[in-house]
Amino acid sequence: QVHLVESGGGLVQAGGSLRLSCAASGSIFSINVMGWYRQAPGKQRELVATITSSRRTKYLDSVKGRFTISRDNAKNTVYLQMNSLKPEDTAVYYCNAVLATMRSPYDYEYWGQGTQVTVSS
Repeated sequence: QVHLVESGGGLVQAGGSLRLSCAASGSIFSINVMGWYRQAPGKQRELVATITSSRRTKYLDSVKGRFTISRDNAKNTVYLQMNSLKPEDTAVYYCNAVLATMRSPYDYEYWGQGTQVTVSS
């Protein structure tokens, strides 16, 4: 069984910073892609940033230059450094991982429980 546990959300004023962390645990064989998605009230979940095992990154246009995704492969952990936060960044942020376990050579997708990020104006 695989678990993704997020931390680091909270309330911050506009212009402030937060750092999200997500640690994957369980019978993991390899992690292909790790990433962050977010969902604001009344909106669809959207991709914020992803990073591959070779550290190739992809970002939502509206967060480019403000957010930085990174990962520690030894710790099976992904981070999202969020700077210059705006009220429109307010959402529940979900960690995502595409990985293979010891039981199966095939990649499956896993999700964390979500962490609230609220940016006040």
